[in-house]
Amino acid sequence: MIAAFLATWLFALSSVAAKRSVSLLGSSTASLVRIVLAATVLGIYAHGWGAGLGGVALGWFIVSGLIGFGICDTAIFLALPLLGAQLTSLMVQCLAAPIAAVVEWAWLGTRLGTVEVAAGASILVGVAVALFPGRGGSPTSGIGGKAFALGLVAAAGQAIGAVLSRHGQLLAKTAGEPIDGMSVAYQRILAGVAFTWVWWLWQRGRVPAASGGAGATAVTPWRRAWPWVVVNALSGPSLGVACYQWAFQVQPTGVVMSITALTPLAVVPLAWWLDGERPSARPLLGGAVAVAGAVWLASTR
Repeated sequence: MIAAFLATWLFALSSVAAKRSVSLLGSSTASLVRIVLAATVLGIYAHGWGAGLGGVALGWFIVSGLIGFGICDTAIFLALPLLGAQLTSLMVQCLAAPIAAVVEWAWLGTRLGTVEVAAGASILVGVAVALFPGRGGSPTSGIGGKAFALGLVAAAGQAIGAVLSRHGQLLAKTAGEPIDGMSVAYQRILAGVAFTWVWWLWQRGRVPAASGGAGATAVTPWRRAWPWVVVNALSGPSLGVACYQWAFQVQPTGVVMSITALTPLAVVPLAWWLDGERPSARPLLGGAVAVAGAVWLASTR
């Protein structure tokens, strides 16, 4: 229980810190620096006290990290300037639950009952209410369409990465080689580092430095950005993911997902306090419905 609650608040803090670092460094640079720093911290632990790069599930963790860290986190960092920390967290955390259920059904044959379908539908309704009002246009046009697509990609990446990671942990346990949470996080993050680095190189060549877009600006405010980058790296991909993996080892999946589904609500006071994102009534209502649906879905699994 403690691990799941720690992961929830760490993920919430990471989302707010990521929004700050993106505003100062740009999406691709903030994502790259953060994931390299996190990989360094995790690598020191994994090679010093953990499993390093050993284990029968290494391949599964690498693929999981490519999707969950690389694709998912890149989409999150691109969505943050468009949606803000609250709505980005809402889309990713809540939509990941029904997507993961569908992936498990398609891959592992896990059947979806009426209650699970109803819970998934309530999540979609809540996200729709929270996301679209006041964001300028329909979900298929302009910035609204781009933000929705990025949030959906991020949610799908997190869901698929979690399913693959869970599968890898089960294989390791069956083989008598259980791996601690921080070592799992390290093995997963390596592929994410490679993906993010390639993305950064591509963005650097595509976006002029003076444009202020996803690339770095001419004079990057590193002094102001570093504290947020460090907080983001430690709270999200390192300690947050480690607590998440630790929770899966000591609690059923349904219990863990029920708790971490509360992350969007934990983001609200943090984003209001640190980033000035004062929520309006409709996004709060939609977020409450989506989180309730995510908790409902997780509790049935």
